[in-house]
Amino acid sequence: MTRTSPPVGVITGTGVTEHFDLSRPKLLRTRFGKATVYPHPAGAYVVIPRHGAAHKSPPHGINYRANIAAFEQLGIKEVIATSAVGSMNQGFRVGEIGLVEQFLDFTKRRQTTFFEEKVVHTDMTNPYSRHLNLELSVAAKRMGVDVRTHLVYVCAEGPRFETAAEIKMYKILGGDVVGMTGVPEVVLANEKRLEYASVVIATNWAAGMQPKVSHEEVLKVMKKSGKTVKQLIEATIAGLRGEKR
Repeated sequence: MTRTSPPVGVITGTGVTEHFDLSRPKLLRTRFGKATVYPHPAGAYVVIPRHGAAHKSPPHGINYRANIAAFEQLGIKEVIATSAVGSMNQGFRVGEIGLVEQFLDFTKRRQTTFFEEKVVHTDMTNPYSRHLNLELSVAAKRMGVDVRTHLVYVCAEGPRFETAAEIKMYKILGGDVVGMTGVPEVVLANEKRLEYASVVIATNWAAGMQPKVSHEEVLKVMKKSGKTVKQLIEATIAGLRGEKR
């Protein structure tokens, strides 16, 4: 039996946004600001480009609350997000795709909660959806795509890249990959009780593990991996909706 609703929310990051159809923008007004969403023609999913369609919003300037609130407004219960990351784990090589299981938060000045007028303590023991991670793993296996699981994501404030000393510290603390956008996005999704999964793509070795880090390098790797990630997400959504994969 095919499940027709509700759609799945997809948050696209660097190098993945351009692979999705963004020809049907819809502006939503939420209590936390405006969010532009792009519904899939067949209604299977709704895309929010994290940095905007033109990639102009820096990591610390993204309205994460408006994006998650927009999904809630649309009745969405499941969210699959993508992120380009630097790898700190020699076993997770540049160009490879992975799934996040835990995070370490090193952001500094972001709006990290919906609950500003009452005391609410949201459980974060397992912030990433095991259900969605399993579905993503199954879809990847069917596609013949290797996916690394159980990654620990470190979220840095940005927009600068990290120092070699910071990366050394993150590794000691158990981090596998580093990025700038995973938090507070995952926290807000959990506050709204949305199933949330993060698909990450290693675009470079983190600072100190290669001579230098550049955004151009990130874009170069994502140009090769972005299409595969889009196909993985669509295959996963097909499985969630009970469609043939």
